Amino acid sequence: MSDRATAPGMVKVWDPFVRGFHWLLLTLIAVCWLTEDGPKTLHQASGYGVAALIALRILWGFVGPRHARFSDFVRGPRKVLAYLAALRAGREPRFLGHNPAGGAMIVALILTVGATALTGWLQTTDAFWGSEWLEEVHEMAATLILVLAAVHVAGVIVESWRHRENLVTAMIDGHKRGH
Repeated sequence: MSDRATAPGMVKVWDPFVRGFHWLLLTLIAVCWLTEDGPKTLHQASGYGVAALIALRILWGFVGPRHARFSDFVRGPRKVLAYLAALRAGREPRFLGHNPAGGAMIVALILTVGATALTGWLQTTDAFWGSEWLEEVHEMAATLILVLAAVHVAGVIVESWRHRENLVTAMIDGHKRGH
C-alpha cells in the first residue's frame, strides 16, 4: 500500500474492479483504434474484451461497493445541470465519488462504448455482413468515444485543479481525501 493511501484523512473510494476496469477499457479501446485497419483478429478480440468489460461494469453498477453503484452517482438532468451551473459559478460541491456531471459521463461512455461493441459484433453476423450503414454507425460511435474521452479528461483536470486532488492518482490507488 502506498504512503498516500495510508496518510491521515485518506479513504478508500475506488475498488480494484473499478480501477482495473477503467485502465483495461482504456487499453482495449486504444488497441481497437490502432487496429481499425488490421489485423482484424486483434481488433475483434479487443472489441469482444470491451463488450465483456461493459457487461461486467453494468453488473458491478448494481452489486459493487457504494461508489461503484449507479445509485451513488447517476442523477437526473436537473441535478447535472445544477451541478454544471455551480461549477461555472465556482461553487460546485466536492463529491467523494463521482459528481453528477461525472456520473452522466459514465452513462454516456458506457452507452457509446457498448453501442460501438454491438455494432462491431453485428458486422460479423450473416445478417449484417458487409452492411455499409452499420459500418458507418460503428465508426461514428467509435469517434464519439474519442470526443467523450476528451471531455472526460478535461473534467478530470478541472476537478483535480478545483478541489486540489489528483483524480488520476485516485484511480490508480483507489484513495481520495475524506470529506
